[in-house]
Amino acid sequence: MEVIVGTAGHIDHGKTALVKALTGIDADRLPEEKRRGITVDLGFAEMSIGDVHFGFIDVPGHERFVKNMLAGASGIDIVILVVAASEGVMPQTREHFDICRLLGIKSGIIALTKTDLVDTETLELTQLEVEELVSDSFLEKAPIVEVSSQTGNGIEQLKNELRRLSHELPQRNDRLVARLPIDRSFSMKGFGAVVTGTLASGLISEGAEMELFPQGRRVRVRGLQSHGRTAKSVTAGNRVAVNLGGIDHAEITRGMMLAESGTLQTTQIVDVEINILPGAAKPLRSRQRVRLHIGTAEELARIQLLNEQNEIAPGEKGFAQIRLEKPIVTIPGERFIIRSYSPQVTIAGGQIIDAHAPKHRRREFEDVSKALAGLRDAGDKEAARVVLMLNAQAKSGLGFTDLQARTGLRSELLQKAVADGINERLIVDAGGHYLSTTVFDALSLSAERAIEDFHRREPLSKGMSREALRDSVFAFVPEEIFQEVTSSLANEGKIVSENETVRATSHRVEFSTVETALNDKIRAIFQQARLEVPKLNDALAEAVSGTKFSTPDARKFFQRFLDSGDIVKVTDEFYFSRESIDRLTTTVREYADGTTDRVINVPSFKEIAGVSRKYAIPLLEYFDRSKITQRAGDKRIILK
Repeated sequence: MEVIVGTAGHIDHGKTALVKALTGIDADRLPEEKRRGITVDLGFAEMSIGDVHFGFIDVPGHERFVKNMLAGASGIDIVILVVAASEGVMPQTREHFDICRLLGIKSGIIALTKTDLVDTETLELTQLEVEELVSDSFLEKAPIVEVSSQTGNGIEQLKNELRRLSHELPQRNDRLVARLPIDRSFSMKGFGAVVTGTLASGLISEGAEMELFPQGRRVRVRGLQSHGRTAKSVTAGNRVAVNLGGIDHAEITRGMMLAESGTLQTTQIVDVEINILPGAAKPLRSRQRVRLHIGTAEELARIQLLNEQNEIAPGEKGFAQIRLEKPIVTIPGERFIIRSYSPQVTIAGGQIIDAHAPKHRRREFEDVSKALAGLRDAGDKEAARVVLMLNAQAKSGLGFTDLQARTGLRSELLQKAVADGINERLIVDAGGHYLSTTVFDALSLSAERAIEDFHRREPLSKGMSREALRDSVFAFVPEEIFQEVTSSLANEGKIVSENETVRATSHRVEFSTVETALNDKIRAIFQQARLEVPKLNDALAEAVSGTKFSTPDARKFFQRFLDSGDIVKVTDEFYFSRESIDRLTTTVREYADGTTDRVINVPSFKEIAGVSRKYAIPLLEYFDRSKITQRAGDKRIILK
């Protein structure tokens, strides 16, 4: 069993000494730390007690290094809140404790250190002060262990409490893709770049291809170590060192994320739920510039609160949008800390709800907040969360890759969640683009109404062009969704799709006597002209001559012939009846059968078609586009 233990507490309260007393390892690794006698960066140690292997993260206590403390706190299973009996609760004791609460740490121990330096009365006063601090929190019933790193008093009791608590920890979440927030990067001679961190989720294997964020750079795992031992693979909750191929360590810094290749995407806008510390000096306000600490990263951002008041008071919580100045990679459920821009003080924390959110308008705040509450409350119900995400995405839908980036789910679990949603008729698969059934039904209804509106406007038209329907209802929507909706409506018998037009099943064009006469006249003009047709405007003017109709009226009748394929467009000016085109096609192919090379030139084509060059060239170019002929210099090859 693997457990990560983190220290928390004020500077010089004995955190590093306590880790050394427990493990025998001095977690201060930097020369500066040795020289100054204080911890300035993360330190690491390990030990085993029975069947439990503990990895320790020792954090700095000085207020100037809280950001370093935050880089190590996100992967903690059990926290040891260290309070020196000689000094009691101090500013960083409170801030570290607040950070642990905001990060959602559920298990911990209180260690009263330096007990060899105080009398019984002072020890009792410090204990009362600590009990007051942790009242009504996850540490309210935590064991308080009196220890001395110098004499060894209480160390065995502390080990026993650690082992006991480790067996009470909930089972680790194994639903998510591999994610390693990087807290160190260095180079080893003969190996190259090495990164370390606490594996937040998933599994990393030797030889695997990974992706380094926020650059999105592909790298290869050349080797793995966990707690100093070589490993073929490492699971979530373990400290891990990863030897990376294809990159220099100087290109990697703390705050970057190593993730399973092709599963996650960067983001700069996230929707969150924020908890403001009761002790915060003032409310959190919209447009406030803050420091976001997430994983091992620290990034500047601005807050947009999703309420009418544009602020959240100390001790309160609410939904907000965080807009980052630089991209990060995150998933729903990940915890974060917010510190004020200046002076740097911890003021709030919370969890990610939508990792890839659009910007919201003020009029949308109420609906967005309801949607975010639904996502938050869905918890581990994968299919329900996927449906809610698809609802939020609306008619654009999401492909599998985008959906995985927004959920962080392992591929097989996401596939099952999608399949469950489809089986329960909650999700529609539109050629690999997924929509919620609610959104799909709304799109279908909008398409039906658009077609009906078109029939009311254009009662003489046979149908609405597919392109016009796409522009009016499906703008900026993937083609696969458009095809799925129209196919579904056709299969249900609600619309009829013919060539490039769609119409309502109930739609019928009924002509009056004079309309029938105009329709027949247009047909006759093009049929009788055969291959020597007039220009379109001249043909329409001829059709309405001596009638009550205008040329635009005639164009509507003409469009019906074009939509049905009875008339064929060759150029913007010249249109031919389908009969004439089919006859000419047969003539050209019969000509080819009588040749040895199936070649025809312009003069020969003019002769067999019986037309002038004015018609011959446009017709030949149309035949080229229709794959009846293929141009070869100044000649054409007649295709079979």
